[in-house]
Amino acid sequence: MAVVLGIETSCDETGVGIVADGRLLGDLARDPIVHLGDTRDDAAGEAFDKVARILGLPYPGGPAIDRAARDGDPTAIAFPRAMPGSSDFSFSGLKSAVARHVGREGVAAVPDIAASFQEAVVDVLTRKAVAACREHSVTTLVIVGGVAANRRLREVAAERCAAAGITLRVPPPRLCTDNGAMIAAVGDLLAASGAAPVGFDLSADPSAPLARAALA
Repeated sequence: MAVVLGIETSCDETGVGIVADGRLLGDLARDPIVHLGDTRDDAAGEAFDKVARILGLPYPGGPAIDRAARDGDPTAIAFPRAMPGSSDFSFSGLKSAVARHVGREGVAAVPDIAASFQEAVVDVLTRKAVAACREHSVTTLVIVGGVAANRRLREVAAERCAAAGITLRVPPPRLCTDNGAMIAAVGDLLAASGAAPVGFDLSADPSAPLARAALA
């Protein structure tokens, strides 16, 4: 059993086969899946893209901010951490805080802004994920999705999981980009385990709650 933190890279991408509709914290017992938390607005990756645009950095924003942040101070600007104490996520206010800061101060200190923004996102993601593991007595955390390639996210997740006695599992960065391939891989595993396919009359519902793994 594991807690899964699925982090999509933009508003129109899912994390991995067992993760959908933004960042989902799920208690993964393969089947069923217990939904613990979700995004209220911007996905983490979507916030990276929008903040990168504010800072004049290229698309996709995740890698661009990750690179810029290497030369910055993550404590330079105290950007907000939304919804403490909840398993849900909200990054719209953080994005707006960056925009307001740039409106006041300009973009002369892009590395510091990028590092401080990135630190706020990483802090929220890892803190909530580790808290979910503790709350549900789970000793494995799995992080998937495009944002799972973020260097700082991996560092902080490793530090906090080690301190909490939690086993961290994260795919190598090269497997954190093609979500379609990840979904196909989950389907292959389900087929190999004997899961029965659903009928061809199944219609798409992007807002359907994720309750179990099945072949489409």
